[in-house]
Amino acid sequence: MGRVRKICAVITARPSYSRIKTALRAINEHPDLQLQLVVAGSALLDRYGNAADYIERDGFKIDERVFMVLEGENKTAMAKTTGLGVMELANVFYNLKPDAVITIADRFETIATSIAAAYQNIPLVHLQGGEVTGNIDEKVRHANTKLADIHFVASEDAKARVIKLGEDAEFVFNTGCPSIDIAQGLIDQTELDFNPIKKYGGVGGLTVMPENYLVVLQHPVTNEYDQAKSDITTTLNVINELGISTFWFWPNVDAGSDGTSNGIRSYREKHDPKHIRFFKNMDAIDFLKLLYHSQCLIGNSSVGIRECSFLGVPVVNIGTRQHRRQRGQNTIDVTYDGAQIKQAILEQLKNPKNKRSTIYGDGNSGQKIADILATIELRFHKTIMY
Repeated sequence: MGRVRKICAVITARPSYSRIKTALRAINEHPDLQLQLVVAGSALLDRYGNAADYIERDGFKIDERVFMVLEGENKTAMAKTTGLGVMELANVFYNLKPDAVITIADRFETIATSIAAAYQNIPLVHLQGGEVTGNIDEKVRHANTKLADIHFVASEDAKARVIKLGEDAEFVFNTGCPSIDIAQGLIDQTELDFNPIKKYGGVGGLTVMPENYLVVLQHPVTNEYDQAKSDITTTLNVINELGISTFWFWPNVDAGSDGTSNGIRSYREKHDPKHIRFFKNMDAIDFLKLLYHSQCLIGNSSVGIRECSFLGVPVVNIGTRQHRRQRGQNTIDVTYDGAQIKQAILEQLKNPKNKRSTIYGDGNSGQKIADILATIELRFHKTIMY
């Protein structure tokens, strides 16, 4: 190879880091690549767990920090946050002069990365295009695909969809999802090797590490944001009725996350559930360990569809947030109906963890991504293929 290629990855939220962590490491260690790391958006905010702390703890150097989240957590604030992101990231890319920029998945603000790179003729790499989710994420994901020049998708289903969107098949690669690389190392682990309450604190009545437990991770749905408080209250009621020890995680910054957060706070003040512990954030590997040894994940996070399918963790997926996404056999889908949610949880508690799936990768995604980035033509011009 000739000159070392500068690959700039932009992480805008807590979940995005686990989605790309092993690829970042592989890029960082590749002799023909130089990693440039930009951390932006809610990944810098304490109330969403400040992912930047975990990134630096893992040994990565952060080249730029971009503060761009506008207060409000409503639809208008989402639009303005994205606009601010375009302006700030345009300057960052102008200064860093990367050979390629990576944008991740489908969060609303990720399109700011895509616009800032594409408009400056910087080759854009999109991770995890071609999937179906519904709500604003659906639009953003496919818009990112159309702005991107190189595509690293997580499944064959997604690859076919990206090509149907008119992308050049020679630039679409099914590498699997880098988060599966992290999950791969847990398959033979027989017991949880840390106490989440001692290590991360959290708040709530559950103070002793239980032998059996549930995990809840429920985000607002951006096109149903006005229902966020009632949706989270429905789930809280079910978990409170069941009385099973539960670790509960705060939502992402999306339209409606104020409603979700307020619903949790109000419920805690009124009912003070003694069997629930609430957390803002957790290191990606620790979070996966916690999931792997749990009885069931409840909520609407993509981790239930991806990592949990690979690990064989039973999942109760609530509502439309993961609409039409390819699933393993580990998932039961329900609506925001308390009786349905409760019945599905009880059914999953009977299921052994043996319904594992590799639809989202085999555990070597990060290295595949780095190897391709080192050799592929880095282009910034393309034409629709039909």
